Amino acid sequence: MNEATTSLRLIEIGDAEALAAHLARDAEAFARWDPEHPPDYYTVAGQRSRIASVRARHAHGEVWPAVILAGEVVIGRVTAQNLVLLAWRKAELGYWIAPPYQGQGHATRAVSLMVQLMITELKLHRAEAYTQMDNLASQHVLRRNGFLPYGVARSHIFTAGQWRDEVLWERLLDKNKDS
Repeated sequence: MNEATTSLRLIEIGDAEALAAHLARDAEAFARWDPEHPPDYYTVAGQRSRIASVRARHAHGEVWPAVILAGEVVIGRVTAQNLVLLAWRKAELGYWIAPPYQGQGHATRAVSLMVQLMITELKLHRAEAYTQMDNLASQHVLRRNGFLPYGVARSHIFTAGQWRDEVLWERLLDKNKDS
C-alpha cells in the first residue's frame, strides 16, 4: 500500500460494524497485547456503545478517537487519550491495526498522522505511549515516529493471564523528531 492510502478520521457510530468484525475475528491475536474484554466488546452493539461514549468524551476535550483507513476501509484505531492540558499539554497514544493489514506501514503512517494532529489541532507539548517489552513491531513504529524510550513500568498491564512490564515512550512535540 502506498502512503496516500492511509488516513485518519474521527470515529463515527457507523464504524461499529467494521470494528466489531475485526475485533471478533482477531480476538485471539490481540489477547496477548490487550486486557481481557467483556463479551459485548466484540459485538456491533458493544462497539456502538463504546463509540458513543468516546465521542462524548471527545466533545469534552478528553480524547481524540480516530479510525485508521486504508483507502475507504476501516482497518484499525488510533487515539490520543488521557489528554492533560494546563501546565502539561500531553496525551497518551494508543493504536492497533487489524492483522490482515499489519506489516504494510499503516501503523507507522497512522501514528505520524496522529502526531501531526496532536501538534497542530490539539497544540500538545508531549506525546507518551506504552509497549510491552516484547512488542518489537510497535516499538519500531514509535521509533520511526521520533519516540524515545525513557523507562520501564514493572507489572504495568495484565494480559493473557499475567502481569507484564511495559516500556514507556515519549516524544516532545515542539521539537524536531530527530532532536
